[in-house]
Amino acid sequence: MADLLDDTAVTEALRELPDWERDGDTLVRTAKLPSFPAAIAVVDRVAELAERADHHPDIDIRWRTLTFRCSTHSAGGITALDVRLAGEISDCIQAASD
Repeated sequence: MADLLDDTAVTEALRELPDWERDGDTLVRTAKLPSFPAAIAVVDRVAELAERADHHPDIDIRWRTLTFRCSTHSAGGITALDVRLAGEISDCIQAASD
């Protein structure tokens, strides 16, 4: 099981994840994509990354707006796995927005 990050480590991680915020024991990001197909393409890419890492975010799809929530449920909060996945999600969003 992954170790929980303390508040200081989460704050430091968020400095490298400018579009993310902390909501309790979860990292959260909402992104608006150019179109519904672009949003689904991001979800598909994130699904591939999550499967490979065996670490899955919660994803809310509302037309072209996506909300991602990363938390390690088995550890009860935010771990390095969530920080890494959040960075990968940001890369996917950026690539789809370019």
